[in-house]
Amino acid sequence: MTGFGEDWLNDGLEVPGADSGLWVAGVDYIAGWREAREAADRLNRALLGMDLELSAVRAVASTNEDGRGVVRLTGWPDVVERLADLLESRANGVGGAV
Repeated sequence: MTGFGEDWLNDGLEVPGADSGLWVAGVDYIAGWREAREAADRLNRALLGMDLELSAVRAVASTNEDGRGVVRLTGWPDVVERLADLLESRANGVGGAV
């Protein structure tokens, strides 16, 4: 991460495709992005439900070079560690069945 600017969520996210400016004529990037956006929005609502701030960790919708939707999780390492702890606890049966 390079700092606290507007673009910190994009740092280190090097998935080639529409986001990197590699547009291919005839590829429907919008449909893939819409699908990814719906999934990212759902995950972001779940993150908020776990009292995680979207300014610290969030799902980001994108597409790859073929127009397929891609959802990336990005955030500060300490918050991602907290999320991993929560997911591991859930997977190990703490707090209910998966």
